[in-house]
Amino acid sequence: MLRTCESVTEGHPDKVADLVADSILDAHLEQDPMARVACEVVCKNNKVLLAGEISSNGEVDQEAVVRDAVRGIGYIDATEPFAAETLQVVSWLSRQAGEIAAAVTQATDDPTQVGAGDQGMTYGYACDETPELLPLPLVLAHRLAKGLAENRHSGVVPWLRPDGKTQVTVRYDEGKPSRVTRVVVSAQHAMSLAVGDVDAFVRESLAPRVLGDWLGKRTEFSVNPSGSFVHGGPSADSGLTGRKIMVDTYGGIARHGGGSFSGKDPSKVDRSAAYFCRYVARQVVKEGLARRVEIHVAYAIGHARPIGIAVETFGTGDSRMVEQFVRGFDFRPGAVIEQLDLRRPIYTQTTNYGHFGKRGLPWER
Repeated sequence: MLRTCESVTEGHPDKVADLVADSILDAHLEQDPMARVACEVVCKNNKVLLAGEISSNGEVDQEAVVRDAVRGIGYIDATEPFAAETLQVVSWLSRQAGEIAAAVTQATDDPTQVGAGDQGMTYGYACDETPELLPLPLVLAHRLAKGLAENRHSGVVPWLRPDGKTQVTVRYDEGKPSRVTRVVVSAQHAMSLAVGDVDAFVRESLAPRVLGDWLGKRTEFSVNPSGSFVHGGPSADSGLTGRKIMVDTYGGIARHGGGSFSGKDPSKVDRSAAYFCRYVARQVVKEGLARRVEIHVAYAIGHARPIGIAVETFGTGDSRMVEQFVRGFDFRPGAVIEQLDLRRPIYTQTTNYGHFGKRGLPWER
């Protein structure tokens, strides 16, 4: 069996949008931990559009937050359409609808609790094939993408530019990863660089450093397969929040409820419950109850208690025992927020290179 996962760098247009959205969220939570934020972002050419609903007591300079986020990514070249100092910020933000606010503030099925901010399905997944308890091809794809960014920010590779994508294919034998069969890297570069120089950098420097023992003699490479990659980022392509949900989660190896994460405060179970499902899935694997597990939890808007919980162990554990273990956790939104301490400005830490598998995040404890 072959499994493939991808990642993208922080300069990818969709990730630019995600980081701006999470930066707006953190700026509000820093001033008002109870802020309700649902911020969507579009970026293209020299414009960043903010849309959605925010109810907050905070006074946030949205334009300054946007420019700081874009500057931190590295879009600072004023000769390009999309640059931190010259871009235009357009705001189409309003307050959260009163009906939704009331449903969240007091759950209809448990008036002592907050209700889910929307209906929806969330999934959590963990497996024992990496120390991060994540699928190996996803972990390696993230490492390659992050490696590109680290080489660029440090100045070690001065010709790298912010945009980029990676992809890793792993062969599995008897359910366990055996070798990396193919690596795809697309790296934005300076105009003066030859495509062959990018190929040499990936094969001789980036891949050996990042892949380690997983880099084999039979590993095939595709580096900038479209040829020259000079024009990238929002100057060349549009970016939109929530368009990289597989990169954010489990690389398509586990299911996804469909709701994006970035720009949403923890009252939105799309985000907070997905984090908690991941937390519980990790406990299942760490307790040795299963080597691979997927947890599915469904919610109804305004209700605190989940309307459904299901567990799949893929034949690696006793599903009934695991489901009993999982049902011992409190999945009500208010309890999830309290247990993981989610009303803090921690979300820009999650935006890039996956929301899972990072040390220091409360759901990865």
